[in-house]
Amino acid sequence: MPWLACGDRVVASLEIARGGSERRRGLLGRDNLTGAFLIERCRAVHTIGMSFAIDVVFLDASGGVIDIVTMPPGRIGRPRLGARSVIEARAGAFERWGLAVGDTLDIRLDR
Repeated sequence: MPWLACGDRVVASLEIARGGSERRRGLLGRDNLTGAFLIERCRAVHTIGMSFAIDVVFLDASGGVIDIVTMPPGRIGRPRLGARSVIEARAGAFERWGLAVGDTLDIRLDR
């Protein structure tokens, strides 16, 4: 299982959207998310049809956090220039994990 890390800290388990259908579906149809969800090659997300609010981290090409937003259900987010991927988590998760703009995140295959 992949893990999301910030520096030397592992902050959460990580699901990765594989393929077009998983990227399009994202978190739709779920009522919870315990870790984080990565969508590569993505600059904007929406929460239309979702049942819970999410935090969204926008990452540049090197994994640097360029923006963090919380989106309630039923919203369309605006694209972030320079974003190459996004990580989604249940609202409040990134604050609990201590993530901030300027951090660099990476994916680890083992803890």
